[in-house]
Amino acid sequence: MTFRLPTLKPRNPLVAASLQRRAGSHRRSTTAGRQSAQRALHSELRQLDLRQHRSP
Repeated sequence: MTFRLPTLKPRNPLVAASLQRRAGSHRRSTTAGRQSAQRALHSELRQLDLRQHRSP
């Protein structure tokens, strides 16, 4: 035999949603930093390569 109790209605309906949220880090992840550095390196190498082809 199981007993069922009615769930209580929260006073503020937004409380249930806020309790389920998880706070995340506001910093950039190490992966994002590496990807950004890699893109910067590739763009710099591309610029250097274009300069070498322009100069005779």
